[in-house]
Amino acid sequence: MKIQEKKKAYLLLEDGQWFEGISIGSEGTSGGEICFNTGMTGYQEIYTDPSYFGQIVVNTNSHIGNYGTLDADQESDSPKIKGLVINDFSEMHSRFGADSSLDDYLKKHKIVGIADLDTRKLVKSIRSQGAMNAIISSEISEVEKLKNELGLVPNMDHLELATKVTTKKPYVLATQNAKYKVAVLDIGVKKSILTNFTSRGCECKVFPAETPFEELKAYNPDGYFLSNGPGDPSEMGYAIETVKQIMKEDTPLFGICLGHQVIALANGATTFKMHHGHRGLNHPVKNLVTGLSEVTSQNHGFAVDRDSVEQSETLELTHINLNDNTVAGIRIKGKPAFSVQHHPEASPGPHDSRYLFDDFIQLINKHKKK
Repeated sequence: MKIQEKKKAYLLLEDGQWFEGISIGSEGTSGGEICFNTGMTGYQEIYTDPSYFGQIVVNTNSHIGNYGTLDADQESDSPKIKGLVINDFSEMHSRFGADSSLDDYLKKHKIVGIADLDTRKLVKSIRSQGAMNAIISSEISEVEKLKNELGLVPNMDHLELATKVTTKKPYVLATQNAKYKVAVLDIGVKKSILTNFTSRGCECKVFPAETPFEELKAYNPDGYFLSNGPGDPSEMGYAIETVKQIMKEDTPLFGICLGHQVIALANGATTFKMHHGHRGLNHPVKNLVTGLSEVTSQNHGFAVDRDSVEQSETLELTHINLNDNTVAGIRIKGKPAFSVQHHPEASPGPHDSRYLFDDFIQLINKHKKK
């Protein structure tokens, strides 16, 4: 359904491209790094994923908003995106039990958006030109004024953001009769990751990003976990140092997405800013250990340098992204530690990568027996 009689909004890209559309969500001005997600469903999970903090998201699926929003689908307490770009925005929704329309949801959380523009053209531009900053406004229509506002938006490269989204104080999640204790370093954790742990009998104590190793160890965990999150991993010296301390222990360690990158950095590998990143529900990954391939969900703009892994004496490449052969998983030789770039907790249709949580539990059980 096309929006009628709506206020105009404008999108300006760093390379000078200018788009005119219709305002959705909250009126205002907001800037960030523009990126796109190819998922056909799960828009609310995308918007509330802390890994998107500081970014404007373009949904490549044409119709967005048609099933409204549901509080239970959130990956964090609120949307973390800086802005939203949609082709055909639906003000009406038909989902049974939905808590609100997407437009009301965006207004409630003060998310600025723009719709009714050519997202196909926009995405093709991002794919060819690469990641760049952009700004959306429903209150400024002059190009020069928007250029000035855009100039104030920080570059994602060398930007530390995990401390902006982490929990303010430790908390515990568990089901009855939990068998294992997992110390979670929250650098942008998704709720569904914690659910995958608790459903497997884990008590999770979630710690703020800058928690020193001694405090994590005092919890006496059976395993450590580093979460997903936003920003440049090379700027997270505090987390890299924590992982180095964890590595001195013979305790299982698991990392996802940003956590994977931090673990790689702590073991001598390097990371780099990708051309336009991987974000969607349909990325093929090959498990080099089993020879099997998986359909995965991904959301990252930085990656671990493959050469630095293959030249390492301590790291082993375990997974690769079949679209571009980038690193999708590693393990540390001689240590009960591994990590993956993709999101095994997500549901891109199949649950191909959920076994990774079971692998972590097996490592914990093996360590406990020792």
